[in-house]
Amino acid sequence: MKKFKNSIFYIGIIGVFTAIMYWIVLLGGKLETGRNISEPDTGRTQWDEFVHALLHNLQHPLAILLAQIVIILVVRIFGWICNKIGQPTVIGEILAGIILGPSLLGLYHPEISAVLFPKESLGNLQFLSQIGLILFMFVIGMELDLKVLKNKAHDAVVISHASIIIPFTLGMGLAYYIYSSFAPSDVKFTSFALFLGIAMSITAFPVLARIVQERGLHKTRLGTIVITCAAADDITAWCLLAAVIAIVKAGTFVSALYIIGLSAVYVFIMIKIVRPFIVRIGNLYYTRESLSKPIVAIFFLTLLLSAYATEIIGIHALFGAFMAGAIMPENIKFRNIFIEKVEDVAVVLLLPLFFVFTGLRTEIGLLNDSYLWKITGLIVAVAVAGKFIGSALAAKFVGQNWKESLIIGALMNTRGLMELVVLNIGYDLGVLTPEIFAMMVIMALVTTFMTGPALDLINVVFKSKEDAIPAEISQINKFKILVSFGNPERGKSLLKLANSLIKKMNGNAAVTAMHLVPTNEMHFYNIEQYEKESFAPIIQESENLKQKITTMFKASNDIDSEITEVANKGEYDLLIVGVGQSIFEGSLLGKILGFTTRFINPEKLLNQVTGRESLFENTPFDDRTQNILHKSKVPVGVLIDNNFTSADQVFIPVFSENDTFLIQLAQKLIHNSGSQITFIDISGNIKNNPGLKEKIRAIEQTAPNHITIQNENIINKDFLAGQNLMLVSVESWKKLIDANIPWLPDIPSTLILKENS
Repeated sequence: MKKFKNSIFYIGIIGVFTAIMYWIVLLGGKLETGRNISEPDTGRTQWDEFVHALLHNLQHPLAILLAQIVIILVVRIFGWICNKIGQPTVIGEILAGIILGPSLLGLYHPEISAVLFPKESLGNLQFLSQIGLILFMFVIGMELDLKVLKNKAHDAVVISHASIIIPFTLGMGLAYYIYSSFAPSDVKFTSFALFLGIAMSITAFPVLARIVQERGLHKTRLGTIVITCAAADDITAWCLLAAVIAIVKAGTFVSALYIIGLSAVYVFIMIKIVRPFIVRIGNLYYTRESLSKPIVAIFFLTLLLSAYATEIIGIHALFGAFMAGAIMPENIKFRNIFIEKVEDVAVVLLLPLFFVFTGLRTEIGLLNDSYLWKITGLIVAVAVAGKFIGSALAAKFVGQNWKESLIIGALMNTRGLMELVVLNIGYDLGVLTPEIFAMMVIMALVTTFMTGPALDLINVVFKSKEDAIPAEISQINKFKILVSFGNPERGKSLLKLANSLIKKMNGNAAVTAMHLVPTNEMHFYNIEQYEKESFAPIIQESENLKQKITTMFKASNDIDSEITEVANKGEYDLLIVGVGQSIFEGSLLGKILGFTTRFINPEKLLNQVTGRESLFENTPFDDRTQNILHKSKVPVGVLIDNNFTSADQVFIPVFSENDTFLIQLAQKLIHNSGSQITFIDISGNIKNNPGLKEKIRAIEQTAPNHITIQNENIINKDFLAGQNLMLVSVESWKKLIDANIPWLPDIPSTLILKENS
């Protein structure tokens, strides 16, 4: 009754007030009498008017900008592809920008390029991308760990400054060689040479930090040195860049001294006045509950005022953003929360605009003869010689061996996004011509792309390829279990299960708990804290179980492959992972579309194109689990965790003789946990197979009263409610899913097993 009452009220009130508004319009129409009001005669029908208005809306600057952002976010798939082949995401995003720009799309389909990126719209795109850069540089400043610089400053500063002064000098020498042919006619040699010098000497701290994490170097002495070098390089290079900009804008070095002096005052105010105030606020408000909007506004105001001040002084807003980040409170919780607030918008939404804008400026078609490509090759050679060789020689001089020196050189040669920032500043100031800009962008791509292959080559040459597992694990000659977890709480269930299989083996077994995290979710400054927090519940659970474990932590850009690589190289006897979940699983969209996720997931689509996977293959696993099962050469157990606590009551449905390997695990559970095992004889597979019966009988002889054989009819809700765990092979699990077995929704925790390949 209440439902009908509400409906009647809703219809009544809408109807009455609509009638009143219509009546007011009619009365208002009479007031138009005597006024010179006429309808414009455009000669268009109402439909034509609608189409005309629609086309006008499509050409509105805001509509164009929004369309450009959508296109740019879609082409970020190039970054995903580079990530999958072990290259920094920045390379793919730069390439995406070049493809959308005059180098490809504008060259072959200028009409499409003109519609998507009209010249009059590029100003809006540039300013929005600059906002993204300001936010990103703020994050970079916060990611710098100044304590590391203090603790490891001596060797790192020697290497870092050598890796700046050598390429800077070579860059100025290169400028002398190409100034007459390529410098703008109204630019002084000093300005041109200084910009080429700074462009040659830059290192991309964010990209370098992620490579160090991915390769597991962050805990090593070498990794610490490299990160410290990059941090010192970053600070020094940005200070030099500020000085170079001041000289270029002022025209002469003497005039630039005023700007440099004003900059020194700005830095003093930021460190001695602003920082103590900001630190005090950060120490008071560092939790999510206390970090309210007014407090957040104070920090953003500091960022914007700092960027504004440096822009007005004449050393670019990006330096102010970097400085604002560097003086932020060192409290890790505060920085985590604040970076989360800033980074998603800056990195996911706004930063790709900068890459595409750079690509739109990059006209590779201008390099239209062999001489220009020779100059490009010369620029790349000078960049590599100055940064790679300069850093390596400096590292060797301070006492590193040749392998470590070359690794330091290869990593310091990474330029990435930082190089593009410098180049765009030079382009905006008119110091770099379009030809030189294109050459330098190519140099940035080449030197960033070569980092990974160079590191691999160094490891091969020195015959010391990096192991995917610690040496203490590879030397264990015991029954070894690798537990790979994402969520720490689920990891506790995986550890309990592993313990159920080995707890009475008297030291003849080993468990490794591994946690991998996507590279783009990690920040170097808090990686140790993140690792500690991730493993805390697992270590606590291991102490409760009295189970000794070895922990492994690593950032990776391909977690599926990393898990299987560790398992295969470590020759583990069992890999246990938790099952993942599709974003559409259990949703109405998933039920209606069925295989929609196959088209949304790029990796799934790639597998279908290459023939590794059927387009309409029915798989009961998510993509991650499917990849692990496919790549692993060791036995794999996939746990569907339904609040697993113990393995007291276990049942095993047997579909065929291929399920024989499950009997071995049943034997381990009986021996180590005293499990009661119930074999479910599906369609008489045990009864009619003497081999299976003999294996089960052999266990009964050593552990009587622990095994029961039943037929399928016993499986009901009451039976399942009394079970703690189901063991089933991958093939049998697929059969259960395909047959849509009615008791599946009521199963307990389930371990789905695959034999070694």
